[in-house]
Amino acid sequence: MNLSFFISQRIATARKYSFSQFIIRLAISATALSVAVMIVALSFVNGFQNAISEKVFNFWGHIRVQQNLDLRVSIAEEDPILRNDSIELYLNSRNDVLSIDHYATKSAILKFGQDIESVLLKGYGHNFHYNRFNSFLQDGKWFVSKDSSYSNEINISSYTANRLNLKTNDTLLVFFFRQNGTKTARKLIVSGIYKTGIEEYDKNFALCDINLIRRLNSWKNNEIGGYEVMLNQHKNLNKTAEDIYQHLPQTWYAKSIIEIFPSIFDWLSLQGQLKNILLIIMVIVAVVNLITCLIILVLERTRMIGVLKAIGASNWTIQKIFLYNTSFIAVTGIIIGTLVGLGVCWLQQATGFIKLNEEAYFMRTAVAHIIWWQVLLVDIITLFICMLTLIIPTLIIRRILPIKAIHFR
Repeated sequence: MNLSFFISQRIATARKYSFSQFIIRLAISATALSVAVMIVALSFVNGFQNAISEKVFNFWGHIRVQQNLDLRVSIAEEDPILRNDSIELYLNSRNDVLSIDHYATKSAILKFGQDIESVLLKGYGHNFHYNRFNSFLQDGKWFVSKDSSYSNEINISSYTANRLNLKTNDTLLVFFFRQNGTKTARKLIVSGIYKTGIEEYDKNFALCDINLIRRLNSWKNNEIGGYEVMLNQHKNLNKTAEDIYQHLPQTWYAKSIIEIFPSIFDWLSLQGQLKNILLIIMVIVAVVNLITCLIILVLERTRMIGVLKAIGASNWTIQKIFLYNTSFIAVTGIIIGTLVGLGVCWLQQATGFIKLNEEAYFMRTAVAHIIWWQVLLVDIITLFICMLTLIIPTLIIRRILPIKAIHFR
């Protein structure tokens, strides 16, 4: 029989209530809380980063392909370029490309009653992949573009709709300004209202048929502003954009959305750094908690240590008693913490009970995205660090003298 294991088991499971049992339960609870917080923090930050990234990618695509790029701002009207069949064929032939859409933009003033609002119209063709935007649609439907003429439908954001007191199927007046200073107007019907949750996009954009923009700019039917490329996955976007660029004709460029809109992705990266800081803090809390509890257990069992030494037990035998105890604490705490953390994440996925300020965080509810290797890594690292540091307090046992320990009160 393993004497150390037997004694540690009796200490942990004794039916009679003791201070040792209280300390063990407290240590298990604290360890479980630390592990649960780490898992929840990881899952929520993962979900937040993924949700915001997906919104940006769905609105702009993963990679933008254009010709003759200049130093204008990212949100601006494009110069016309001719559709290039060879480029479209190359992009469609790539295994990592999910879809490509051609687009163009045009500044406009929306007027309804006495209210006006400025927007940048973003036009798409009849083969546009609407599934990119489906998660944004709140009311109505998407505009339907036409091959020959142009559609008189428009999609506006909920922000613009509230500012103009508009609803689906209302007709508004849209003013456009030409480069020569003249202006023209069109009556368009609000076919649907969308909301991305990203204030910059909801304030500045409306969606329409690209043929309307061609008509207003006097473009040819094969002229566009550029291509938006959607990929099967968004890892290594900059590298993929560089690879596409190498295969494009001269004067053509490919840039990832991360390069075009770096500020929002830098902000998301900052959330990842804060996540790492939180994990380090929680690991330290768990380790300090276990060391403190072990010291208390050793001091509370001083008389027992003195008796065991008096009857010939070695220091290592006695040390193993408390190492078994704290191993039980660490393993039990990690298992309970993992179950609680995963439970909170699954509950959030099912009910969305944790709400957020959408203006600040671009989403109404927190999103939990569980990555299993991260959960396993949290458990393994917590256990490893705890076991590594638990040896230190047991060294106190070597300094305890049997005669003094037996008289200890």
